[in-house]
Amino acid sequence: MEVLFDSGKARAIGVSNFSTKKLVDLLKVAKVLPAVNQVEWQPSWLQPKLHEFCKSNGIHLSGYAPLGRKQVLEDPIINTIAQKLGKTPAQVALRWGLQSGHSVLPKSTNEARIKENIGIFYWSIPDDLLAKFSEIPQVRLVEGAMFVHETWGYYKSLEELWDEDA
Repeated sequence: MEVLFDSGKARAIGVSNFSTKKLVDLLKVAKVLPAVNQVEWQPSWLQPKLHEFCKSNGIHLSGYAPLGRKQVLEDPIINTIAQKLGKTPAQVALRWGLQSGHSVLPKSTNEARIKENIGIFYWSIPDDLLAKFSEIPQVRLVEGAMFVHETWGYYKSLEELWDEDA
């Protein structure tokens, strides 16, 4: 990727699913700082250590699965905030991601949901309600088993895949 960057064929390069440890190891040898680390990131999986590491090293954090599964959209804290603000739980979860300084990558082919997702701009979640997000129980939704195999996988275990974030 660095060759593409150096040749001008790529304006930026990034990584995906890199833990803090993997980023530390990469930065020891990288000539080009990754512009972005795309990871599972939503209100029920905050990854504060990774968030702070990326922020302090100038690496943008981009969150896939920002709505998680039903756990995020049905979370009572998110639903209470949504009711107070007159927004949907999805809008609150996505807006929270933006206000945290990250990009969010919701996936949908449903026209109504796409329009709902666009409604996250031109308003904000007040600080007192933002603080409530820290009370949401944390659980990784993307386990990562598809990246692991004892004999032919790059990662031999989930612990090896996720490092200290397991």
